Amino acid sequence: MANVVVVGAQWGDEGKGKIVDWLSERADVIARFQGGHNAGHTLVIDGEVFKLHALPSGVVRGGKLSVIGNGVVLDPWHLVDEIETIRAQGVEITPDTLMIAENTPLILPFHGELDRAREAQASVGKIGTTGRGIGPCYEDKVGRRVIRVADLGDETTLELRVDRALVHHNALRAGLGLDEIDREALLASLREIAPKILKYAAPVWKVLNEQRRAGRRILFEGAQGALLDIDFGTYPFVTSSNVIAGQAATGVGLGPGAIDFVLGIVKAYTTRVGEGPFPTELHDDDGQRLGERGHEFGTTTGRKRRCGWFDAVLVRQSCAISGIDGIALTKLDVLDGFDELKICVGYELDGERLDHLPTATDQQARCRPVYEIMPGWRDSTEGARSWADLPAEAVKYVRRIEELIGCPVALLSTSPEREDTILVTDPFAD
Repeated sequence: MANVVVVGAQWGDEGKGKIVDWLSERADVIARFQGGHNAGHTLVIDGEVFKLHALPSGVVRGGKLSVIGNGVVLDPWHLVDEIETIRAQGVEITPDTLMIAENTPLILPFHGELDRAREAQASVGKIGTTGRGIGPCYEDKVGRRVIRVADLGDETTLELRVDRALVHHNALRAGLGLDEIDREALLASLREIAPKILKYAAPVWKVLNEQRRAGRRILFEGAQGALLDIDFGTYPFVTSSNVIAGQAATGVGLGPGAIDFVLGIVKAYTTRVGEGPFPTELHDDDGQRLGERGHEFGTTTGRKRRCGWFDAVLVRQSCAISGIDGIALTKLDVLDGFDELKICVGYELDGERLDHLPTATDQQARCRPVYEIMPGWRDSTEGARSWADLPAEAVKYVRRIEELIGCPVALLSTSPEREDTILVTDPFAD
């Protein structure tokens, strides 16, 4: 059976939650492979809204196994609260339906405090993080001082891990003017949360390899977007993990041969939250209109998203780096009613034409978009479920995007509702 990776191909917020939920009907296992609860997915099912941050989008479907992989960093207190919130909406979550990798790093309260303290230092420049401790936790993972899920099960190991982390963090905190961490209070909190987390703990790598050998379909769910990748994004205004499709295997403990299809989620225009370059950003009425019609506010932070025209250069770059086989184009209905639409087909940098976004930060900031103008459409695309339901100009817009990014449209989403989706190519087809 085919296994599918879903990744964002822009700066996140592309509508991955709905697409993953829609695809999860065809999957047996849904696995998160990177990121933390800085990501937010909004699902609309039969008119009810579910807001997920740490939980895989598949939890709202019965009969599926949802997995949080080792590539994720996990705030255990947030997870417990999120589980209770989803349960209150009628979704039952048990160790039979949710599994957490034993080697998943834990986000602790001091990670968030450090994150926010750094962002408050305006003199060194803001990155635009959510302040939830994701970056500092990944730093501790690489620094070999993080506390992992399995450590909660042994008191001696837990104390050793905590002491190692505090040597590092108390020195950092002194430099930032923060009080030392209360060791005993931290240990007490970890002992209290441990049984609520450990009941979901499992050797995910082993389970998923067994599931694969048994012919189960696995859906790998990414967070954020390729342009926020720690290596290939608009550094330093990026997230702290690898977001691209290659991380899917590493982030759950499978080999790269487990990936059969990579689906890139692409919004029909472009948005970004936080700081960093954004060549097609609009500061006019068109940008305001996109934001209002697209309800462009972050699921996690509520921050207003920056909006701009579709950037084919960046999406083409993402398709190449992630090996994207097809895209799911979302929010096409937000473009209804525009007299004309613009697509960025290249950049101009100091008088030179470029077909890619350069790596150097100063050059990225100086890139100016080169636009191709297309006619808009007056008829509504909202709720369309077949190509025949779309205005001719909307079809032309989609086809032109395919040409410019060098990748076909596999799915087309025309509203937040699950079933308002046009299937062109089934990623799970053998």
